[in-house]
Order: sequence, then C-alpha cells, then structure tokens
Amino acid sequence: MTEDEIAAVERGCGLIDRSERGKLALTGGQAKEFLAGQVTNDVVGLEPGTGCYAAFLTHKGKMQGDVRILDLGDELWLDTERPALQGLFDVIRRFKIGYDVELHKRTLERALLSLVGPRAREVAGAAALPGQEHASMRARRGGAEVVLVATADGVDVICAAEDADAVRAALVEAGAVEVSEAAGELVRVERGRPRFGIDMDETTIPQEAGLNDRAVSFTKGCYVGQETVARLFYKGKPNRHLRGLRLDGPAHPGEPLRLGEREVGRVGTVVDSPRHGAIALAIVRREAEPGSELAVGDDGATATVVELPFA
Repeated sequence: MTEDEIAAVERGCGLIDRSERGKLALTGGQAKEFLAGQVTNDVVGLEPGTGCYAAFLTHKGKMQGDVRILDLGDELWLDTERPALQGLFDVIRRFKIGYDVELHKRTLERALLSLVGPRAREVAGAAALPGQEHASMRARRGGAEVVLVATADGVDVICAAEDADAVRAALVEAGAVEVSEAAGELVRVERGRPRFGIDMDETTIPQEAGLNDRAVSFTKGCYVGQETVARLFYKGKPNRHLRGLRLDGPAHPGEPLRLGEREVGRVGTVVDSPRHGAIALAIVRREAEPGSELAVGDDGATATVVELPFA
C-alpha cells in the first residue's frame, strides 16, 4: 500500500474493483416475503432505492454469511463475500420452493466498483443520492447504465461487466485514483467493521461481531436462527465481543490470542495504519476486556485490547 493510495482513501477518492464479490438477484411477487424468512433484517419494509445489511444463519443462530440487500425496483440485489456465496445460493434454492421467486446469478454479469474517501460522492456525481447507507439510484456514467449505492465509506458503482472499463475510465477522469484492496481494508479496520471469512466465521453469532444494530431487526417476523439471536439479546450476555488490537510486533490472521494460559480468540484482519500503527480486529472472549494485554502466536508479540472504532 503506497502513500498515494493512503492519500486517496483518506483525503480524496480511491477506486477499488470489488467485482469478485458474490452477486445474486431475486425477482417475483413473493421475493421479499421469502427472503424475510431467511435473513436477520427487515426486507419487507424496503422501498425502491433503499436497502439493508443482514446475516443469514443456521438454525442455531450461527452465521453462514452476511449480505447487502438492495431494492432496485425490478429486483432484489444481493451481494456477499465470495466464500459465503455458495451457502447463500443453496439456502435460496432449497427454500424458495412454493414461493413466486426466481433466483438469478449476477457474479459474472455485473461489475462492482467501490469509491472510497471524502470525494467519493463528488467523483461519482452522486449529489442526488440520499445519504443513508444502502440508498441507491440509477444513473449513467461512461455512457453506460449504472446503479450508485451509498456506503459507509463512499459510493459503490454497479454496472454490466462489459461496461466496467468504460465506467472505470469515466470515474478516473472525474478524479478517482485506482488503489488496492489493502487501502480499503485500512479504512474498514479503522472503522471497526468485521469481514466475514476473516474476522467472523461460521462459529459467530451476530451480536458477538457487533452486528445487532446494523444487521438485526427485533420487530420483524420470524427467520432462521431467530430464537438464539433473540434469547441472547434479551436474556443473556455474549461470551465473545468484537474488539480492536494494538500490536507491538508481527501478527497474522488466524494466529491465536492468549490471556495468560488461555486462548481467548484469534487474530482477524491486520493493517498498518498511518495514524494508529499496527492494528487488527479480533473476536475475543469477554474476559479479554479493553486494556488487557494478550500474547499473539508463539513469537513473543503482544496486543492491547481496545474498544472500536480506533480513536
């Protein structure tokens, strides 16, 4: 990650190609009704131009993946981390029987370009895009039809795969700087947002990853895994919490974290922040409270547990 890349995402507009994310779409008169029974957030209440973030769970409340859901008017758009795509596809295919729902693959058909940084809206030409995260609007960029989506870090641009080069060129001409995925990871970790497959996995309950406020509705109808999620929220305390780590030495994703002799978690995403130094995300047991010193791996490095986001 270069200084120019850091400058782009912190003071300008970085462009990251995230077309490898898994992408699906649902159509049909019962698409929302069906999906509402499979994910943690309120899908039925969506209107065209709005969206939400959600998780899809096992019957025991453990995550199979997370997903962004957009109501584009003519379809429900779903995108997810690539490792979770097959699981999401299988859930929809298995349980949509009996519903007026059609499932469409979009991973290879659509490109996804992320604009990250304070100038993202300016570069995207998205002055009319509502500020609420997951809001969307249709537009034309580079001579092609696109969907602009508000994100926590800027604006996502969705277009047909064959139009990606033209759209990318138009965004660069407007001031975007092409940057690596590492630059986007820096912003994400500093913000304290976990990523499925790295910071959270199939053993994670949404509350442990700090997802309740963003991804879970406690007023919607029933969904797979709801009983566990609701019981933990109303009657229990999670055994683990998403935390930040300030590192004093090398650390790698997956390395064990120990408090005394006990393993309390594993390292998630690691970045080298210009403001904070070497930092990471991790889901750790609740006894690893902010201020605790943890041993990292077997090489003598230590980590200090901190609250998120990084201050």
